[in-house]
Amino acid sequence: MININLQHELVFTTSRSSGPGGQNVNKVNTRVIIHFDVLHSQVLNEQQRMIVFNKLQNRINKEGQLVIACEETRSQLRNKEIAVDLLHQLVQQALKPVVKRKATKPTRSSKLKRLQSKKIKGEKKANRRKPDY
Repeated sequence: MININLQHELVFTTSRSSGPGGQNVNKVNTRVIIHFDVLHSQVLNEQQRMIVFNKLQNRINKEGQLVIACEETRSQLRNKEIAVDLLHQLVQQALKPVVKRKATKPTRSSKLKRLQSKKIKGEKKANRRKPDY
């Protein structure tokens, strides 16, 4: 896995959450939103920036910031941890090299099994016909 420390480039904002918490929801800012400026990141090199920008385009706003929001729990600290973990997962997943699929041919035994099952199904259907006299 790729180990990238993005912590010092993250901008955190908090707001009131719509999640569980009863009266707690109305007075405590538990929702955490992370802004990570992908295009101006010092941690990522130019190639990595372009890869992350292209692969995570649907999560990046017009200013080139990757935006992640979390309001799963009643704790602001826990929401912050969840959001940071999600950011790390997304960036690592985007930077993981794509392994090309190698085309393979069916094995001889799999071909024989397929033909055998076709023969059995054909016989089953042939037995349903009316007999010729």
